[in-house]
Amino acid sequence: MEFDLMARASNWENSADLAQRLEGAGFSGMLVTEASQVPWMAITAAAMAAKKLEFSTGIAVAFPRSPMMSAQIAWELAANTKGRFRLGLGSQVKAHVTRRYASVFDRPAPQMKDYLQAVRACLKAFCREGPLQHEGPYYNLSLLPEQWTPARHDYEDVKLDISAVGPYMTKVAGELADGVHVHPMHSIPYIQNRLLPNLAEGAAQVGRDPAGIDLIIPVFAIAGDSSEERNWGVQRAKTQIGFYGATPNYSFQFDDLGYEGMRDKFRVHLKSGDNDALVGLVSDEILDHFGLVARWDDMADKLIARYQGTAARVVMYLAEESIHQNPDNLGKWSEIARAVRAA
Repeated sequence: MEFDLMARASNWENSADLAQRLEGAGFSGMLVTEASQVPWMAITAAAMAAKKLEFSTGIAVAFPRSPMMSAQIAWELAANTKGRFRLGLGSQVKAHVTRRYASVFDRPAPQMKDYLQAVRACLKAFCREGPLQHEGPYYNLSLLPEQWTPARHDYEDVKLDISAVGPYMTKVAGELADGVHVHPMHSIPYIQNRLLPNLAEGAAQVGRDPAGIDLIIPVFAIAGDSSEERNWGVQRAKTQIGFYGATPNYSFQFDDLGYEGMRDKFRVHLKSGDNDALVGLVSDEILDHFGLVARWDDMADKLIARYQGTAARVVMYLAEESIHQNPDNLGKWSEIARAVRAA
């Protein structure tokens, strides 16, 4: 099981510095998500500074980019990192795609399926396996003259991952993706009872073995030897859980666990801007379902117990903030990283 860190938006110098420190601390990789800035330049700076660390977009927003653009970026990063990059794509929610990116958002699962097939068609053409040819309900590609085709390289098996929560997108992942970015707000019952069966159903449709699909799982891991030391992380995790819980796409998980009606309660406080009330709705019991709270010496064992055999990669959602608050925490995360990777 690999051990990664989710990196926040930053400048290139900070991204490179963080990557060097993570590599030295025994982390496996770095995920860079697309929120207030695009991920490509931060990954480039980090990859040039850390020659063994692995990188992923966790995630890059798919629909505002043509499949050709995503394929070209992934191809170039795979070549220059010597195979240490995998492309993680996500649909985002409709409001962002249509109102922030001014792009088309139709039925996200069928659109993502067509998008992945189009990206793979581009990659096949880059490998000179035949002319570019993809005809789908959303994307059509048929022109790629040789002078516009990227040069071949030694790392052409570019991994394509997608984020998936609901059954339709998860089945798409089972059919086509190399890996799944599991949502940070997840419980083990959700993974076992919803995500894995849907993934297997999608894989069965095309004769794939679902065991070959990597689960990349961000974790609200909150480490500290006292309640005071853990408090900031508890508050951050509860805020995120409340924010995600107000979204219809994710809130069904509360119903599954017996906490019915939470979405409407979260929405009231989210709309009013009352963060204290929002956090107050997330009990410690709820946090235990969606996060891991532990002493430093116990965190590795808890991660292993919960995710080994399920996750290909665990991603520390809050570790960068923890290290920023106290640089000495990097050494503690280093011990956890090495223990998890060795298990």
